[in-house]
Amino acid sequence: MAAAQGHFSDHSNSADDADSTEGNAVPRAFRLAVDALRAARLRPEVEVDPTRPPQRLAPHAYALEAAVVDGDDDLADGRLVLLHDPAGHEAWQGTFRLVTLVRAELEPEMAADPLFPEVCWSWLTGALEARGLSYGEASGTVTRASSHYFGGLSDRRPATQIEIRASWTPREGLEGVPDSAAHLVAWCDLLCQVAGLPPSPAGPVDAATGVVSLPQRRGPQQP
Repeated sequence: MAAAQGHFSDHSNSADDADSTEGNAVPRAFRLAVDALRAARLRPEVEVDPTRPPQRLAPHAYALEAAVVDGDDDLADGRLVLLHDPAGHEAWQGTFRLVTLVRAELEPEMAADPLFPEVCWSWLTGALEARGLSYGEASGTVTRASSHYFGGLSDRRPATQIEIRASWTPREGLEGVPDSAAHLVAWCDLLCQVAGLPPSPAGPVDAATGVVSLPQRRGPQQP
C-alpha cells in the first residue's frame, strides 16, 4: 500500500515551515488534516502523486492526484483537493472543503441507462457513507461523453467517458480537524469502483448504501 504525499499552497513550502512567519503560518487544524492525508494507507491498485493545488479557492490548499492502475493501463484517474479557510465559508458551512474530479472510460452500453448519472452520484455518497463519514453541502456534476471513430480510426470501438466533479464539507472533529484520511480512503474506494474493481476487503460496501459495482472492463484504448 502507498502513503499519500503532496504539496501545500499557502505561501509556505511544507508543514515544517508552518510557523515561519505570522502571515504565512499554516493553521494547526490544516496541518493535522494534511498530516493525516500523508499517512493514509491506500489500496495497492491506487497510485498517488503530489500535484500543485489551486491558488485562489481558499487561503490554504493541499492536493493529490491518483490513478487506478492495472498493468500498463490506467483504469481511472482523479484529483482530490483539501481546502481550508480558518474564518469559515458560508457556502461550505464549515472551515474545510474537499473538491474532486474523477474520470474513467466505460463500456458504451453502460452509459445508455438514463439513470446512469444518478447511479454515479450514488457511488460518491455511498463511498462516504460506507466508511461511516459525516459530511454536508455536497454538490457536483456527472458528465458522460461518447466518442465514435471514423476513417482511419474506424477500427476502434466506440468509447464512453464518465467524469464526476464534486465537493463536500467533511465534519470537523477534535480541534476542528476532519477525518481527512478516512475521506481520502473513501475517495479511493470511489476511484476503484469507477474503475470496475471489487470493494476493498478492509472496507466492504454496505448494500444499504445503494452503491452499484461496475463489472470488470477493459482499460483505456491506445490511439
